[in-house]
Amino acid sequence: MVSQFKRILIGKPLRSNELHSQKLSNVKALAILSSDALSSVAYGPEQILIVLAAVGMLAYWYSLPIAVGVLVLLGALILSYRQIIYAYPQGGGAYMVAKENLGKHYGLVAGGSLLIDYILTVSVSVSAGTDAITSAFPALHPHNVVIAVGLVALLTLLNLRGLTESASVLAYPVYLFVLSLMIMIGMGLYQVLTGQAPADARPPLGTPVMGVSMFLILKAFSSGCSALTGVEAISNAIPNFRDPAPRNAAFTLALMGGILATLFAGIVFLAYWYGIAPSKTETVLSQLGTSIFGRDFLYYFLQGTTALILVLAANTGFSAFPLLAYSLAKDKYMPRAFMVRGDRLGYSNGIITLGLASILLIIVFNGHTESLIPLYAVGVFIPFSLSQTGMIVKWVREKPPGWIGKLLVNLSGALICYLILAIFYITKFGQVWMTLVFIPACVYVFHKIYQHYQAVGEQLRVNLAQKITDLDNMDNMVIVPVAGVTTVVKQTLHYAKSLSDNVVAVYVGSSPEAIDRMEKEWNEWQTGVRLVTLLSLYRSVLGPLSEFIDLMKKKAAQTNTRVTVVMPQFITRKWWHSFLHNQSGFLILAYLLKMKSVIVTIVPYQLKQ
Repeated sequence: MVSQFKRILIGKPLRSNELHSQKLSNVKALAILSSDALSSVAYGPEQILIVLAAVGMLAYWYSLPIAVGVLVLLGALILSYRQIIYAYPQGGGAYMVAKENLGKHYGLVAGGSLLIDYILTVSVSVSAGTDAITSAFPALHPHNVVIAVGLVALLTLLNLRGLTESASVLAYPVYLFVLSLMIMIGMGLYQVLTGQAPADARPPLGTPVMGVSMFLILKAFSSGCSALTGVEAISNAIPNFRDPAPRNAAFTLALMGGILATLFAGIVFLAYWYGIAPSKTETVLSQLGTSIFGRDFLYYFLQGTTALILVLAANTGFSAFPLLAYSLAKDKYMPRAFMVRGDRLGYSNGIITLGLASILLIIVFNGHTESLIPLYAVGVFIPFSLSQTGMIVKWVREKPPGWIGKLLVNLSGALICYLILAIFYITKFGQVWMTLVFIPACVYVFHKIYQHYQAVGEQLRVNLAQKITDLDNMDNMVIVPVAGVTTVVKQTLHYAKSLSDNVVAVYVGSSPEAIDRMEKEWNEWQTGVRLVTLLSLYRSVLGPLSEFIDLMKKKAAQTNTRVTVVMPQFITRKWWHSFLHNQSGFLILAYLLKMKSVIVTIVPYQLKQ
C-alpha cells in the first residue's frame, strides 16, 4: 500500500540508463535555473524604495542611479560566471572555485553559504509569492504562513517526481511572467511617451533632499542587489544541461542576464515615473500594475504570473541544493546519503532536506519576506565574493591567453561584492548577524563529518599484503536471550546450534517464582541447551544480561573463543501491530550492537496474523 501511494505521488522508478532523459534543454533550463533571478525583480526594486522612503518621496529619484549601479554589477557577475562555467564544467560553482584556488576552508565557507542561501531561496521566493497572492486577495492575508508551507510541500513533491517534470511545469509560468512584465513595461513606456502617465507624480531628477547621505545611498544599493540573487545557480548546475553542457549553460546565463537587466531597469524607471511608494499591504509591482492597467484582466494576469514565478522560483534552490550537497558529500563534508539518487534519478535526500528546512524557516520568520531578504542577500554575496577572488588567483597563477581582461572582470566584481558585504554588515547588522553564527557552524559540522569519515576509513582499511591466519582457529560461544518457551525461541535455538555446540540460553526473571516456573518448563522441553537464569529485583533485563555477557567475554578471551549473541525476534504482519507488543527485544539489540567483541545475530520469526 505504501509503495502504491509512493508511485502515485512521484511516479514509477526510472532506470539508471535513463539519466540522459533528465538533462535540460536551454528552454527548460532557463525556466528552472533562472526563475530565482528573474523573479527577484518583483521585490528587488521595492527594496531600494523601502530604504529611500525613510527620507521621503523626494528621494525616490535616487533609485535611477542606484539601479544603474546594480546593472553594472550584474554585468560583471554575468561575465564572471561565464568564465567559471568554462573553467569548471563539472559544476559546483563558488564552492569548487574557492576550494581549488583559495583552499578547502574558503571552499567550505562558500559551500555553507550557498546551502543556507538555497534554503533562503525557497523561503524568500515562496513568502514573496504568497505576498503577491494576498495583495490581490487581501482576505487571505492572515493565512500567509499556512499558504507558504503548503506551497513548499507541493514544490518538494514536484521535484521528487524528477527534473524534467518540474522544468516542464515551470516553463509556462516563467515565460508568462516575462511576457506580462514586458507588456506592462511596454504599455507604461507608451503612456509616458504619449503623456498619458501622470506628469507630477515624481520628484524631478537632481532634487536636493535633506537627510540623503552616502551611507543611505549605499544601503539602498545593497538592498537593490537582492535582485541579483540566483545569478550563480546556472554555474552550479552545469551537469543538468544537455551536451555540450558548458556552451549551453553559458548561453542560458547570458540570456538570463539580458532579460533580468531589461525587467529590472523597466520596473525601476516606471516606479519612479508613476511615483510608486512602498506599502505594507500592497507590493510595488501590484501598485505599478494598477497604475498602468487598472484592475482589469491584465492586472490579474500580472499578479497571477508574479505569484506563480515567485513560488516556483524556489525551484532554483531545489535544483542547485542537491547538486551542491552531492559535491560536498563526494568530498566527505556531508553525509553520503546526499550522493544517492532516488527512484526518479534525482538526489531525493537533498530535495527533502531542503523542503523541511525551508518550511521551518518560514514558520520561524512567520512568512515575513522583508525579514528574510537581507539574510538571503548576504548568503548570496559571500560566495559571490569568494568565487571572484578565486578566479583572480586562478588567472594570476595560470596566465592563460587573454588573462588580463578576465582578471579585470573578476577584480571589478570582487571589489563591488566586498563593498556590498561591508555595507550589509554595517547597515543591517541586526538582520544579518545570524550569518556569523550559521556559516561557521556549517563549516564546523563539515569538518566533524570529514573527520568521522577519515577515522572510519582508517579503521576499515584492509592491508591486502597481510595474510589472515586465525580464521579456522576460533571456537564460538553462542548466547541466546530468551523470554519464555515459544516457537520463536525454538527456531532461534535450531539456528544457534548450527553455529556451535557451545550454546547457552539466558533468562532474566524479576522474581524467584518466575525463575522457578521458567526452569521447570525448560527442563520439560528437553532442548539439550543449558539454561542460565538471572534474578533482577529491579525488573531490568539489560543490566544482568550485560554483566553475564561481560563475564562470558572474559572467559572466552582466555580460550580464543568468539562470543555470539543470537536474538530471537518476531516480526508482526502489519506495522501497527508492533505497537501492541513490548519493544524490549529492540532495546536489548540496540544495546548489544554497541558492545565490543560481541557478534550479534537476529533470527526473525514472521507472524502469519
